[in-house]
Amino acid sequence: MSVLVITGTGTEVGKTVTTAAVAATAVAAGRSVAVLKPAQTGVRPDERGDADEVARLAGTVTTLELARFPEPLAPATAARRAAMPAVRPRDVAEAAAKLATEHDLVLVEGAGGLLVRFDDEGGTLADAARLLGAPVLVVASAGLGTLNTTELTARELRRGGLDFSGVVIGSWPDSPDLAMRCNLADLPMVADAPLLGAVPSGAGSYAPADFRAGAPSWLASGLGGSWAADAFASAWAL
Repeated sequence: MSVLVITGTGTEVGKTVTTAAVAATAVAAGRSVAVLKPAQTGVRPDERGDADEVARLAGTVTTLELARFPEPLAPATAARRAAMPAVRPRDVAEAAAKLATEHDLVLVEGAGGLLVRFDDEGGTLADAARLLGAPVLVVASAGLGTLNTTELTARELRRGGLDFSGVVIGSWPDSPDLAMRCNLADLPMVADAPLLGAVPSGAGSYAPADFRAGAPSWLASGLGGSWAADAFASAWAL
């Protein structure tokens, strides 16, 4: 696996912190890592973007943004309103493929969910993943409502013939409620894909050294870590 596409079931589900955890785990294993953010929205030119945050948490990684738009909107809308060129799926695929010639692992972090539009022709992260032939990791929320959005995302991935690697819970609290605990069993069932990790709530505020030390324990072996889904579910069994 040289390119991994990371999407979410929506916004604010922990996608950037999960990307950082995957990056940190790979760096700790001695792999060279690049992080590609095709379209950063809602951030001024002088502000840190998602790729910058991944680098802060994960350590020595290469970062690349293809475009930055000032308003916090879907990339296609933000580009149109800013009268700036939109990012196309082919642009994403070409940039990721180039990075893959120079790095062991390239992480492509999307904006929002799988079908958020990059351009007015309807190009999406799913299209970029298809061009790359890359697997897609889905970051989901822990609580009530996540089963629906996760299953919808999984169905769309399979409808498009994409390689669905699994699901990571992007923010797992210290005191999960009933729905969250039930979702440990239900998420892999509705996704028909493995649960590949659970990132602690607030991990993005950890000191970078603590984040890097903890990251491998939050991710399953398929992502280079030591997290075990069965043991984690058993610890929170009802």
